[in-house]
Amino acid sequence: MSDSKHLTTKDFDPAALYFLPLGGSGEIGMNLNLYHHAGKWLMVDLGVSFADETTPGIEIILPDTSFIEERLGDLAGILVTHAHEDHLGAIPYLWEDLRVPVWCTPFAASFLKAKLVEKGLQNKVPIHVLPLGGRSHIGPFDIELISLTHSIPEPNAVVIRTPAGTVLHTGDWKLDPDPVIGLLSNETALQNLGREGVTAMVCDSTNALVPGRSGSESEVRDSFMDLFGQYKDTRIAVTCFASNVARLHSITQAAHAHDRQVALVGRSLWRINDAARENGYLTDLPPFLTEKEAGFLPREKVLLICTGSQGEARAALSRMATGEHPDVTLERGDVVIFSAREIPGNEKSIGKIQNGLLRRGIKIITADDAFVHVSGHPAREELVQMYQWVRPKIAIPVHGEGRHLAAHAELARDCQVPEVLVPEDGGAIRLAPGPAALVGHVHAGRLCIDGKRIVPMNNHALRGRTRMAQSGAVVVTLVMTPRGDLLADPKVSIMGLLEEDEYEEETADLISRIRGAVDQLSRTARLEDSSVKEAARVAVRRNFSAMQGRKPMTEIHLVRI
Repeated sequence: MSDSKHLTTKDFDPAALYFLPLGGSGEIGMNLNLYHHAGKWLMVDLGVSFADETTPGIEIILPDTSFIEERLGDLAGILVTHAHEDHLGAIPYLWEDLRVPVWCTPFAASFLKAKLVEKGLQNKVPIHVLPLGGRSHIGPFDIELISLTHSIPEPNAVVIRTPAGTVLHTGDWKLDPDPVIGLLSNETALQNLGREGVTAMVCDSTNALVPGRSGSESEVRDSFMDLFGQYKDTRIAVTCFASNVARLHSITQAAHAHDRQVALVGRSLWRINDAARENGYLTDLPPFLTEKEAGFLPREKVLLICTGSQGEARAALSRMATGEHPDVTLERGDVVIFSAREIPGNEKSIGKIQNGLLRRGIKIITADDAFVHVSGHPAREELVQMYQWVRPKIAIPVHGEGRHLAAHAELARDCQVPEVLVPEDGGAIRLAPGPAALVGHVHAGRLCIDGKRIVPMNNHALRGRTRMAQSGAVVVTLVMTPRGDLLADPKVSIMGLLEEDEYEEETADLISRIRGAVDQLSRTARLEDSSVKEAARVAVRRNFSAMQGRKPMTEIHLVRI
C-alpha cells in the first residue's frame, strides 16, 4: 500500500465507481466506508473501536476523517446500516466536522438520537428515517435497503445503484431462520438483485473462518429454558451485549417460564430498552425491574441482566464482581452466565471479572459450558448461500482482521466469483468500469478521545504516557552557575520504578551517579546546556538499565543561577 499512488480529487474519475474504506478493513470495528461516483461521496457507517491496556487513559478510538473533511462539499451524506457502536458510535464525536445529513432506519435513529443528546447535539443533526426495505436517493446514489438478521434490530444490507454499476454493501448479518426479534432476511430481494446484476459485494468477514452456520437465536432461548431450571434456589445473572434485543427477549421469556422477574442492571441496557420499545420491540414483555426494585425480591424470584460481558471496568458486572455495586450484591452460590463471545483483545479483562466472581464463590457459565450464545455474523455456509443468491462480479471482503479477509477471499474464489480484492484502510478500489483495481491510497489514520479532546492516536502525549506506563519516569533538576558548577545535589523524582523500602538508598545512589557524570564533563561542555542534560540523561538510563533492564522516560531540567 505504501508504494501505491497517493490520490487527490482529480484522480477520481466522475464516471467511475470507487470503494474506499477508511476503517473496518483489516480490523473488526471502527467502520467507515466511502463510495464515489459523479464527483460525490457517500459514507456508509461511521463507527468506533475500543482501546485496550496498550493505550492508557484512552477508551474510544475513532477513524480519521481528514480525507473526507477536505472534500466536505462533495460528501452527500452518511448512511447507517445498523445501530451497533462500531457502525454509528463515532457520529456524535465527528459530526460537527462533517455536518451532513444522516440516513438510517427507525431503531438506529432512536438509538442515535439518545447518543446525540449526551453530546448536546439534539435537534442539530438532520436525520432522515428510512423504512425497512426503503429506497431513496442520496446525491447521485440510488439507495435501497434489504432487511437481514443480526444481533440487533433492523440490520440492513444496502444496494447502491449508479450508472457505473451496482454494489451490495451487506453491513453485519447472518441468516437466522428464527431471529426472535425482527424480520427474516429478505431472500427474495437478494435473489432478485442477483438476477438484476451486481457489480460488487462488499461483505462481512467476521466468521469467515468458522465452518457451518452461526445458529439461531431461538435455539439460545430454548437452551435458557433448560438451563434456568437447573438453578431454582439461587440468584441468576446473565451478561450479554446490551444491543442484542433478541437476547434480552430470549432471557426474559425463559426467566418468566421459571417464575422469575427480570431486572436490567446497567445504563446501556436501559438505553437499548427505550429504543426498542419506542419502535415496537419488547412490547410483549412487561416493564423490566430496576436494580433497586430487584433487591426487594427473593433470590430465586429474580434474574438480573447485566452489562459487562466484555470485562468493561465501569460496567455493572465488574462492580458486582468486586462487591462494589451500590444496589446489587451477588452471594456465594449465585450463578453468572456469560451470554456473549469474547471480542479479541478483551480476554484479560473478562478473565479478571470471572476470577473475581469465582473467588466470591459464584458459579460461572460460559459458551464453553452450555449453549448460551450464537454469533450475529455469517459462518461459511451462510457466506456461500449469499454468494449463490447475489452472484457478484467482484467480491470485497471487509469487517475482519487480515486472517478473516484472506479466508473470505478464498471462499469467494471457491464460489466462482470472477474478481476478488482484499482491501486495506485507505486503499481506493475502482469497481467499474473495467476490471476492479486498487488505484492508489489516501490517508487513513486513527483518532482517540483523550479526556475532552479528539487527538491522533500517535500523538506525542499518548506516546509519552504509554512509555511512562511501560518503563516508568525520572525527572531530574540541576542547578548550576553560568560557569558550569553545580550549586547543589541534583533533585530527583522517580515514578513507577522503585519499591518504597528501596527508594531512599537507590535515589541517593542515582544522585551520586548524575553528579559524577556532570563533574566528568570538560569545562567547555559544562557551559553547554545540551551537553549537561545529555550527560545526566545517560546516567539515569544506564543506572536503571543495569539495575532493572529498563530505560525510563527521562526529563532533565537545568537552571543556571
